[in-house]
Amino acid sequence: PRPAGNRRPGSASSWPRRDYSSQPAPPQGREVTSARGRRHGRACGEGTAPRPLQEMAQAALDAAGLHFDELNKLRVLDPAVAQQTAQLREECGAFLDRIAEFQKVVGGLIELVDQLAKAAESEKMKAIGTRNLLKSIAKQREAQEQQLRALIAEKKMQLERYQIEYETLCKIEADQNEFIDQFIFQK
Repeated sequence: PRPAGNRRPGSASSWPRRDYSSQPAPPQGREVTSARGRRHGRACGEGTAPRPLQEMAQAALDAAGLHFDELNKLRVLDPAVAQQTAQLREECGAFLDRIAEFQKVVGGLIELVDQLAKAAESEKMKAIGTRNLLKSIAKQREAQEQQLRALIAEKKMQLERYQIEYETLCKIEADQNEFIDQFIFQK
């Protein structure tokens, strides 16, 4: 016989997802009529409602690892697990976006630090060059000072020689003037 409820055997959506808890249990010994108006003969077991069938079907599906989602599609994963997986996928995507943004920031920071390091190295080389220039200028000044002192000493010696020569010439002039005066008085 064909299963109740227009279901095809083996189809994914063949299990009914109706809530039978609100329907009253049929009295014992009577025929059960489904919501579609079909007669099923006596109820399964004396005094039971179709609810245990649904629970048994759900238990069989659960044992096989199959589940129905909110659209009554058959799924291998439990809907709660699938939802957690989707949420985890979204969180991972957001995390990867934040990591990419962090890598961009770090890359920019590394570039900035490299530029600052190059600038600092350049300034360091300039400072070393300036220090070496100042040292060379100081050495040049010392050499120049020694040259000037030697020149001053030479000029002092020349001055002393000229002074001695001048004094000598003054004495000679005085002697010659005295000789001339004596010669004139003698005549």
